[in-house]
Amino acid sequence: MTLDRAQAEHFPSLAQLRPPRLVTTVAWLILLGVLLVLAILFVPWQQTAQGGGQVTTLSAQDRARDVSSLVSGRVAEFYVRDGDHVRAGDPIVRVVDVDPDFLARLAGEKAQVEAQIAAVQQARATAMIDVNRTSQLYAEGLAARRDYEQTQIKVADVDAKLAEARAKLKQIEIKLAQSSAQIVSAPREGRVQDLNAAAGGALISSGTVLATIAPENITRAVELYVDGRDVPLVEPGRSVRLEFEGFPAFQFSGWPAFAVGIYDGQVRSVDPTPRTDGLFRILVEQAPGKTAWPERRFVRQGSKVLGWVQGDTVPVWYELWRQLNDFPVNFGQDQVAGKGEAKAPKDDKSSIEKKK
Repeated sequence: MTLDRAQAEHFPSLAQLRPPRLVTTVAWLILLGVLLVLAILFVPWQQTAQGGGQVTTLSAQDRARDVSSLVSGRVAEFYVRDGDHVRAGDPIVRVVDVDPDFLARLAGEKAQVEAQIAAVQQARATAMIDVNRTSQLYAEGLAARRDYEQTQIKVADVDAKLAEARAKLKQIEIKLAQSSAQIVSAPREGRVQDLNAAAGGALISSGTVLATIAPENITRAVELYVDGRDVPLVEPGRSVRLEFEGFPAFQFSGWPAFAVGIYDGQVRSVDPTPRTDGLFRILVEQAPGKTAWPERRFVRQGSKVLGWVQGDTVPVWYELWRQLNDFPVNFGQDQVAGKGEAKAPKDDKSSIEKKK
């Protein structure tokens, strides 16, 4: 505060007062801070929808698969250990039946049913001879109609017995095939994990999981889980910034240009329904023309990922207002609406010219 000469003459003591240097410095700092905050409020800010997830694969064949026992019995021997690499068809475990004579008894039953089928077929052939002979006699008037019908009924009974015997034989063959499949093989190439060692020597039932085969050469993708507030505006093809677990990274979601150690992706699809916790799953694939994701030996299937789906660029003050009001992220809907409004007058004008 400065005084002119007239005021200084009337207030000599006030003219001699000088504010402390500390007060002046603090006042200037406060003023600069206010100006800086006002300037930051108008800085461009990249909106993002954040979500966590993990590395996965798009193909179901490339995901971890359980190897189950096809028959009930007892595990006699494991041919692999945890961490072993196997190819499709390699033996994993051998399962034996609890009854050692079960296969022999099934083979005996099969032979008995086959002999029964042969006898029934022979009886049917004889019955068909009777039908043909009775039919000829009936046509010549030498046999009664009732005798002819009785021979036909006999053939139908034999056909029923033959069908029953063949069905029984089929069941025995299925049991033999299932019981003979005692060597459980790997369904595809991969690495053995979660070997069920507790099943060794114990009684198991059909369908018991004995091991898990995890494929290694896969086409990776990322599944992120985004809040339902933002996901209705997420569309396939939108850019996504990814931070993989175990890789040092620095991400400033509002200013992606300052990010370090962040990889690029793009939205492939969005699930139409949420999980039980209300989060929607979005699948992200590698963005073409961008830096490739880390190698598979560094980022494996199941590794955790943090992602940011990018939206519009808005001022900082708008982003703060949106956050305070819990509004969804803008994903280009303003631009789309603007284009629609811009096209409307042109269409109206063209329609009016056509009417003229």
